[in-house]
Amino acid sequence: MIRVAIAAASPVVRAGLEALVTSSPGMELAGAFPDGHGMDELRPDVVLAAGSFEPVFDGEPPPVVLLAPETSPAFSIERFQAGVRAVLPPDASPAAILAAVEAAASGLAALDARELETLLAGAPQLQSASETGALTPRELEVLRMMAEGAANKTIAWKLSISEHTVKFHVASIFAKLNAGTRTEAVTQGVRRGLIFL
Repeated sequence: MIRVAIAAASPVVRAGLEALVTSSPGMELAGAFPDGHGMDELRPDVVLAAGSFEPVFDGEPPPVVLLAPETSPAFSIERFQAGVRAVLPPDASPAAILAAVEAAASGLAALDARELETLLAGAPQLQSASETGALTPRELEVLRMMAEGAANKTIAWKLSISEHTVKFHVASIFAKLNAGTRTEAVTQGVRRGLIFL
């Protein structure tokens, strides 16, 4: 069962998304809010948000499915780096929205075809940001555990996150450290003074 929290400023949109989630047999409504505040204690598997949404979570944020009209590359790149895993237009069909929620819960990303074209147009910017970006505090935690020889399942258990999220962090670490294996990532981390053995 996928626990879904809804964030939408409009009461009408919020009610519509609530009805959509509660009508899906594989989903459970964790709660609905006008913005990202108040969801932290619910620990939903996915946040379904409409309009302008900034995640407000103390720990690891859940994946976000965002219904938003913006189509500039900066918008997509910025939101994906902030944890958004699906971007759909506000007029997306109910089937597309539910499919995006399921994909996000499984650790996958989903984009409307129009948004994908926009994101690909900004791909050089995304690659550059990934290559030069510093590791996040959570990525440093994952890298330290990788250095200890911990498997993804163990890392997920210790950090109270899903294995899919761990895989995402590992892939991001590989990209930022230009590594192809865990050993290379750990070696690069030591050379750069990010971790100590």
